[in-house]
Amino acid sequence: MNWWPYARLAAALLTVAAIIAQLSLTISNAIGTPTEWGSHIPTVTANFLSFFTILSNLIGAIVLIVLAVWALTKRGGIKVEPRGLAVLLVCVSTYMIVTGIVYNTLLRNVELPQGVTVPWSNEVLHVVFPLFLLADVLFAPRRRALGWGTVAVAAIFPVAWVAYTLIRANMIIAPATGNPWWYPYPFLDPHLVPGGYLGVSAYVVGIAVAIVAVAIFVVWVGRRRGARVT
Repeated sequence: MNWWPYARLAAALLTVAAIIAQLSLTISNAIGTPTEWGSHIPTVTANFLSFFTILSNLIGAIVLIVLAVWALTKRGGIKVEPRGLAVLLVCVSTYMIVTGIVYNTLLRNVELPQGVTVPWSNEVLHVVFPLFLLADVLFAPRRRALGWGTVAVAAIFPVAWVAYTLIRANMIIAPATGNPWWYPYPFLDPHLVPGGYLGVSAYVVGIAVAIVAVAIFVVWVGRRRGARVT
């Protein structure tokens, strides 16, 4: 499958284009907002980059670009991807698959104000790229078999993101509502979730279980398909 690096490049570039399109619309909407907090571009941009979906898509695109370049420049001799890149690939594959699952089970039917999302971008970030990363797990060549400790590595970033999100939330004025808090997702907002922080913790635990389960699946597939290299 010597065409796989090109597929990775195409998927990564499409994802970058989707992120740029959504960021451009977000900033454009902010510029036209009459409130001081809603039109504060640095905060709006930081909020945009605080979505797990955006971060995981961006990191995933970067990793695929690096892997594609590596594969295109290492056509012979080296049979498996470098260990560091293999670990990163497990991580981003896990995050993107979980992103697809969470969006399509918890957020697909959440109504947003008209004109705040770019429809094609939304589908790329939540459906197309997650499906491509799943296909990458199942079919990409040059897989390296990794140890089960990689599952713990994959859990580090989501844990750090949740901590960052919950700490930052009460330091931000919500651009759309003016509330003295801002959460990227409704299931993390204790003002919306029944039971407050206890209810939020249930969602966090559920998503953590999903991340670990998906990471186990990704590592397992890699171990079955890949080469064990010391």
